Amino acid sequence: MSKGTVGFIGLGIMGGAIAKNLAAAGWQVIGFDIAKERCAEARAAGVEIAKDAPAVAAKATNILVSLPKPEALAATVEAIADAKLPRRVFAELSTFSIEDKSEAEATLRAAGHVLLDCPLSGTGAQARNRDLVVYASGDAQAIQGLMPVFADFSRQAHDLGTFGNGMKMKFVANLLVAIHNVASAEAMVLGIKAGLDPAQIFKLIQAGAGNSRVFELRAPMMVEDRYDGDNLTMRNSTWQKDMKVIGEYAASVGCPTPLFSACEPIYRAALSTGYADQDTGAVCAVLEAMAGVKR
Repeated sequence: MSKGTVGFIGLGIMGGAIAKNLAAAGWQVIGFDIAKERCAEARAAGVEIAKDAPAVAAKATNILVSLPKPEALAATVEAIADAKLPRRVFAELSTFSIEDKSEAEATLRAAGHVLLDCPLSGTGAQARNRDLVVYASGDAQAIQGLMPVFADFSRQAHDLGTFGNGMKMKFVANLLVAIHNVASAEAMVLGIKAGLDPAQIFKLIQAGAGNSRVFELRAPMMVEDRYDGDNLTMRNSTWQKDMKVIGEYAASVGCPTPLFSACEPIYRAALSTGYADQDTGAVCAVLEAMAGVKR
């Protein structure tokens, strides 16, 4: 028996994994993505595919949105607003600036809908394992109504209050992810340069005080020296967008971020040396090249 109907707009690495988990948990999921291959993958996992975003909203009163760029969000909410549908609740899961999300919220509110700011802490790999945390903010009643949906694709979901607080929390979390990822790579390269076995480095760091969730997620691909295919959790090209909004927000509130700023050139180097479409763990390969490591 179905738990109910939920819409899903954006079936990429993160969204596709979440939609599949919801379908497996017993929800009737109606989804859409502009990429035909993503739609085919989701359909094979039990997701009903709609012809476009307004068609998703026509069939579902609660809709999750996971899009790669703010331009895609703006175009999507405009199309839905123009569709003149009854009240719908949208949970926006992506990492965008608060300004971009606020503009989308205003557009949908003017059309009689509710938009929640609900970014996620976690990677694509964690999404596959329902190992995500939802930072929800906005209308409290609407958030409460979506808690059963959140429970079937995450391990925790929190109501942070005023719209935009979800993104503020995500900035804090992703700042740490940015630093921990480069720190993990830096430590791995030091160990390799010293002649240690990468697999042993992973095993012993994981058991000690220097461990982190990011190290646990990314060090295995650093050991394998492979950052694509099934290992892909967050593309460097997508991550650059996250880095930009974090840096801009920190600057807007006058908060110094010396460690975060020190990481930025390493991520830029990954983009310029052929790793744009590979996982952010590829900063390890960038540092290996700088260290003269050849495997």
